[in-house]
Amino acid sequence: MKYVLVSGGVVSGLGKGVTASSIGLVLKACGLRVTSIKIDPYLNTDAGTMSPFEHGEVFVLDDGGEVDLDLGNYERFLDVKLTRDNNITTGKIYQSVIDKERKGDYLGKTVQVIPHITDAIQEWIERVAMIPVDGKEGPADVCVIELGGTVGDIESMPFVEALRQFSYRVGPGNFCLVHVSLVPVLNVVGEQKTKPTQHSVRELRGLGLTPNILACRSATALEDNVKEKLSQFCHVPSANIFTLYDVSNIWHIPLLLRDQRAHEAILKGLNLLGVARQPVLDEWTARAKLCDNLTTPVRIAMVGKYTGLADSYLSVLKALLHASISYSRKLEIEWVPAADLEDTAAREMPKRHVEAWEGLKRADGILVPGGFGDRGVQGKIIAAKYAREQNIPYLGICLGMQTAVIEFSRSVLGLQDANSTEFDPDTTSPCVIFMPEGSKTHMGGTMRLGSRRTYFQVKDCITAELYGYAKYVDERHRHRYEVNPNMVEILESAGLSFVGKDDSCRRMEILELRGHPYFVGVQFHPEFKSRPGRPSAVFLGLIRAASHQLKSNPKNVQSVNKMHTKNCSSNGVAYLANGSPTKPSTNGSLKSSFYSNGNGIHH
Repeated sequence: MKYVLVSGGVVSGLGKGVTASSIGLVLKACGLRVTSIKIDPYLNTDAGTMSPFEHGEVFVLDDGGEVDLDLGNYERFLDVKLTRDNNITTGKIYQSVIDKERKGDYLGKTVQVIPHITDAIQEWIERVAMIPVDGKEGPADVCVIELGGTVGDIESMPFVEALRQFSYRVGPGNFCLVHVSLVPVLNVVGEQKTKPTQHSVRELRGLGLTPNILACRSATALEDNVKEKLSQFCHVPSANIFTLYDVSNIWHIPLLLRDQRAHEAILKGLNLLGVARQPVLDEWTARAKLCDNLTTPVRIAMVGKYTGLADSYLSVLKALLHASISYSRKLEIEWVPAADLEDTAAREMPKRHVEAWEGLKRADGILVPGGFGDRGVQGKIIAAKYAREQNIPYLGICLGMQTAVIEFSRSVLGLQDANSTEFDPDTTSPCVIFMPEGSKTHMGGTMRLGSRRTYFQVKDCITAELYGYAKYVDERHRHRYEVNPNMVEILESAGLSFVGKDDSCRRMEILELRGHPYFVGVQFHPEFKSRPGRPSAVFLGLIRAASHQLKSNPKNVQSVNKMHTKNCSSNGVAYLANGSPTKPSTNGSLKSSFYSNGNGIHH
């Protein structure tokens, strides 16, 4: 196994994740099999309980792992399926060591950072690097490891020491260190300054790690004299110093590395020059150029509560970009803070209220992403109502689907107090309820997480068409609340169609509004499986509908309950509003909440 370590210096946010992903992509284009590991030095065992404002989005994997958003970059660039163990955190390492100590595995020894923590880190890396992630048998050829944080951070010191030992243990020719650093340009003098990178490399060398390659972030390409200066003071050959300057889109980063022949420097350091071919990136190059040359706009309003930080919705943005490029549209995002749409904002922040509504009305389509907590929920309900009444294409993801159900219950069914028990535990019309198997006392890892199967219940619907009339789809989930199955019958009789359900048919997975150009809600998070060149079906549907290129939802789509389809009963168990199981009443009044029909659309 060969290892490429990507570290960062000077400041955070330089783009180590994109750099690591790009290195992996270029190596894959050279014919090598690649896997990735992200090291996060924080004490959390995973990213599941972290606010998007704190750390960006929480990316969800097939196995239910809640991980750092950089693993999303790895999956999108490399087109692989990673596991939760591909994200190493300080919390995971210390927890594993403490668990072993409690079991007596250390035979009475004093447990210390060195050697026990550092050994655990190395063992974790070696074990995870051997797990195939590309669907093929056997381990990958190269493992790209990204060390989060900045060199010199106190919390990353055990990892730096472990990697120092690891580089010595695996030996020369099996380990290549790429250090990402900043070369700023001061406006006063207009000169590229090398001192920050010199200090960063000196600190790295002082910790026992010597970079083989420098990847320098700068506004413009490095000048030759700057490269020579860096080479002289950092002891890195100038041929191994590359510029990652500002580009129009991140898909150009692998091309920058290829054009500067960074792959040759990496392959030489790993003794793979005679094994790998020249990188083949024709499709990637065409996509990057297409993205730059698009002119026909499509404007999507993103109505959320974390709009102040774009990374909070990184995968959603990428999925929109994948879909818009595949349909030759230039994506324009209207950021609409959900709370600014509410009546309270009209009284307290009238200017922001007007701006939010102007952004919503300018949009060709509306997307309400997932989220937690009641802040901004009323604004999301307002956005769903506007999209429904004005025939604006709408996509609701997770909470966005639930708010659409709440709005429909209030406006169409006349249930004025309809709500989710997440926001109003005492509502008399609970159209969204807490899942029975969830936990209200422990937040981390207690949701319905990971890849779950959704079965289409009808063939003649928009989402079935978008998914290629598949019998079922596997998508990733992250939620604690779900549509109340006891209300499904009345919702469907009024015009909503729950066209996708889980294998028990108690969980509503996909909804559509009959007669609307595109009004779709999904309980899962389709953005996590969208890929460049393979956009998510429901995102593609939104872009097509927003471009007026999607046929309307047929008005003759039948209610799921009226179709003769597979019996999806689950031992006759239904669920009350509080999530507790109950048997159906003798008059069959709960029947529709757990029986479903489809057209034999199941595996």
